[in-house]
Amino acid sequence: MSEKKDILEKVLAKRGYLLTYHKMIGEWDPKLLYAYDNFYENLTLNDRTLSKKNRELVWAALQVAADEEHGHIHMKRAKKIGLSEKILTNAIALAGAAEAHRALWFGFTHWSEWIPNEFSKTCYLNICESARGEIEPKIAEIILIVCHAARRSYGPMRLHLGRAFKLGTNQAELAEALSYMLLPCGGPTLIDAVQIWEEEGSKNNCPSPY
Repeated sequence: MSEKKDILEKVLAKRGYLLTYHKMIGEWDPKLLYAYDNFYENLTLNDRTLSKKNRELVWAALQVAADEEHGHIHMKRAKKIGLSEKILTNAIALAGAAEAHRALWFGFTHWSEWIPNEFSKTCYLNICESARGEIEPKIAEIILIVCHAARRSYGPMRLHLGRAFKLGTNQAELAEALSYMLLPCGGPTLIDAVQIWEEEGSKNNCPSPY
């Protein structure tokens, strides 16, 4: 058996499927496919800090924030580990709540005489609270950080960083959640998100990422 065929069969046996880009990379650089598959396994499948259920809640919201429709594999994983349709919908709703911040910020920025900042902030946080449903507050804050980071909306990301750590989030949990962005959002988006976190840490608004 050729090395290429052997690697493709190993990856297929482990995953149960091959996506188009797996086949392409496997065709022309099978060693890269093998290395990538090990990276993917460590990034998204192996136990790290977040529970399996919280991991998939983050993934569900992140894919919406990243406009990533090819995420049905995470829906299947969520169902397999027992996440209900209701709580998955709550995760999606949090991604929607993050989007609401843009509208409220627009109102405050352009019509501050009638749309005060404090009212806008209160309204936004009420939307987030309503959206989270059965998701525990700490995890909801992590999800909102990731959604804003994916959209490069750093003002609200800073807000949720402070709130997340006040609710007991630890650095490893947030680092894991943000690291998922490497796949749907890419390295540059993750670089900028961690820089925002670093800046907030340097101001003593939350613990540092390092």
